[in-house]
Amino acid sequence: MASPILNRFKQYLPILQWAKTYDRDTATSDLVAAVIVTIMLIPQSLAYALLAGLPAEMGLYASILPLVAYAIFGTSRALAVGPVAVVSLMTAAAVGNLGLSDPLEIAVAAGTLAFISGVILTVLGVLRLGFLANFLSHPVIAGFITASGILIAVSQLKHIFGIKLSGDNLPEQIATFFEHVGDTNLITLAIGVAATAFLFWVRKGLKPLLIRSGMKPRLADISAKAGPVAAVVVTTLIAWGFGLAERGVKVVGDIPMGLPPLTMPSISPSLWSELFVPALLISIIGFVESVSVAKTLAAKRRQRISPDQELIGRGTSNIAAAVSGGYPVTGGFSRSVVNFDAGAETPAAGAYTAVGIGLATLLLTPLIYFLPNATLAATIIVAVLSLVDFSILKTAWGYSKVDFAAVAATILLTLGFGVEAGVSAGVLLSIGLHLYKTSRPHVAEVGLVPNTEHFRNIKRHKVETKPHLVTLRVDESLYFANASFLEDYVLGRVTCDQPIRDVVLQMTAVNEVDLSALETLEELNHRLKDMGISLHLSEVKGPVMDRLKRSHLLDHLTGKVYLSQFNAWQALSPAPQDPEAGKSSEADAA
Repeated sequence: MASPILNRFKQYLPILQWAKTYDRDTATSDLVAAVIVTIMLIPQSLAYALLAGLPAEMGLYASILPLVAYAIFGTSRALAVGPVAVVSLMTAAAVGNLGLSDPLEIAVAAGTLAFISGVILTVLGVLRLGFLANFLSHPVIAGFITASGILIAVSQLKHIFGIKLSGDNLPEQIATFFEHVGDTNLITLAIGVAATAFLFWVRKGLKPLLIRSGMKPRLADISAKAGPVAAVVVTTLIAWGFGLAERGVKVVGDIPMGLPPLTMPSISPSLWSELFVPALLISIIGFVESVSVAKTLAAKRRQRISPDQELIGRGTSNIAAAVSGGYPVTGGFSRSVVNFDAGAETPAAGAYTAVGIGLATLLLTPLIYFLPNATLAATIIVAVLSLVDFSILKTAWGYSKVDFAAVAATILLTLGFGVEAGVSAGVLLSIGLHLYKTSRPHVAEVGLVPNTEHFRNIKRHKVETKPHLVTLRVDESLYFANASFLEDYVLGRVTCDQPIRDVVLQMTAVNEVDLSALETLEELNHRLKDMGISLHLSEVKGPVMDRLKRSHLLDHLTGKVYLSQFNAWQALSPAPQDPEAGKSSEADAA
């Protein structure tokens, strides 16, 4: 029998669970996946670092030690951690707001942002607060990612056209684009357009072409995933061979050789205060994005992940990025899917990928001196446009006008006011939507379906009712935000010329009654008593009943508590003169 200490270690160190069954076949699968992801990750890492407004090598650095940290602390077998488009954009906005000009200070600020984010995530994980991510609704996340994809794609036009472009929101970016479009470098434009067109074709057309030419599907898939590398190699050779850097084409330039340096985040209180809110937003968005990917991939293999441990895994990854010259990271959708499809069996695939990226920083960085920035911009544009999904607007409009308003507002605010305003509005909208929906709980007046013991909404079904009896089904837990709504609803229903003498609240769907709701129920009981009406409860769940027993509500309740709604119906149906009325079905809640 395992000791409690060992179990606790396994809980916080998932590597201890999968490492004991690790064998040669698993290692082979992980190595193959690592090779494929490494090939994909090198150009992505460089591109995303430039998107974040950082030196290109920081993208490589953020793809080494963080992957090792996640392999130790993460629970997903396929999630690939590293720089991603949305977090890179948020990093650019956060660091850009500091007004720094010294490249060293900018790099330190980005590392500090990663460190703060890592601390936030790790603390939330240790405190088991993974459920907090649920407060960010899927429609709002979808709207934010769609708007971010548009912002990112537009921001890269400066590299495609070889012009200056600035602004944190879409109107500013469009305005500066048209202001400087006359300065377009035609050679840069040709490279950018060609690379973009090639990468779009690679994504859709290369694999089918290779299969038709006789290549096996798996090899064709791997070759298609290496498309960005082909674009990098060809455009780099062209830029080098024709001396395009001397003709105004912006290239990556010098990238330091060697493994990531040991770096330390800033301890400046003023810098921490400026970066804390952006770090919190990056943590929330990054976690929600990565945990949704991890859950999807885990379900395909009948595996499971622990959201709380995922917080720790992502937190330690960001701390690792901060101390190794990187910037904030999270689990990327595209590379995780590639990792999964390539056959990754364990998080060790990420560690092997880190080794591959490390070798690239040792051996390959001089070879990409002449890599055009336009090629990296094309890589970003092709990647992020797959995130843009306006179909969520149509779906939300058809399903829920409230959710549609939330999605549309998030998209418009992100495009109009920038990333931080958009994500802040998204968080507030998610919480606001929850409060709005639960503050007006669905309450249905129900009646007995003939010849059954079932009760249904009188507006939807042909049911039996009694003029003196009102039975209401409450379809929401009761708390401070909706208790008054229920009170007003009940009092509004009984204020009529019917001879009502009993009200039954069917509490099948009530999982919680907080103190504010308890006081409201007590007040409702008192006001109904003054009107000569008894208040009854039915189908109260055990945990709710346990708490009600610790209050004064049941002592002063004018009616009774029934085990089932049908029991209440039977007991309260007889005429008032029947001396046995109301006695046969009294019961505690189940």
